[in-house]
Amino acid sequence: MPRLQHLLSTTLCLLAWAASAQQGGDLQAQILYAFHSEDTNQLNTLVQTLSTQVQAGGADNDLRYQLAHAQYRVGLLVDAKHSHEAEAAFSGCVEQLKPLLQQNADSVEALVLQSACYANLAKFSRLEGMLLRSRAAERLSAAAKLAPRNPRVVYLEATDALGRAKPGTPENKKAYEELQHAVQLFEQSSATSIEVPGWGHAEAYLDFGRQLQTRGDVLGARNWIEQSLIVAPNFKAAQRQLATLMQR
Repeated sequence: MPRLQHLLSTTLCLLAWAASAQQGGDLQAQILYAFHSEDTNQLNTLVQTLSTQVQAGGADNDLRYQLAHAQYRVGLLVDAKHSHEAEAAFSGCVEQLKPLLQQNADSVEALVLQSACYANLAKFSRLEGMLLRSRAAERLSAAAKLAPRNPRVVYLEATDALGRAKPGTPENKKAYEELQHAVQLFEQSSATSIEVPGWGHAEAYLDFGRQLQTRGDVLGARNWIEQSLIVAPNFKAAQRQLATLMQR
């Protein structure tokens, strides 16, 4: 009898985990679809729905992570046109991830996402910009020590370095090689698994295509932009980039 109870308990736990993973995967798919299709209204609806669930008091870490991810995507979409909304979204992302990291300071994915939100939040504050960038670097460094082959870790490190390096410099070359490494790691990881998180593939492929384009490799650029669209056919930024490339 005890053995049967143990088996029943284990089965129920596995079923609960599978249901949670499926829900997380579905949420991630909705967030990414809205972001890639630049549907700000849908993203804001997701944020409001998830916020309501979190405020109800029954939120688990996965739900908080999904809310933070949705807020991050809102910030990226409205960044240039609505600075106050973007700042609020990135700030919300940071705050939602704090309880996760208080419970588990070694959560690589929470560290990576919070780093990205801190880095973007720094753009909106001259007074606190240096502190926020420092926190972003600290979180990303911690994630890199824990999981040096995590594709999102390597991708954010590469894009940060590319943003700071001048074209033609050794630093730029090194950052480009790091982006190439991130793309290879993304190729080895699933973009469709129900396990969360699994985001970043389409953006990394697009950024790599852009880097190849700036280096004069038109065929290589087209290949990777098309790879981005295979992963996310509705990715408007990739569609625009490909259209621009085809006009040349």
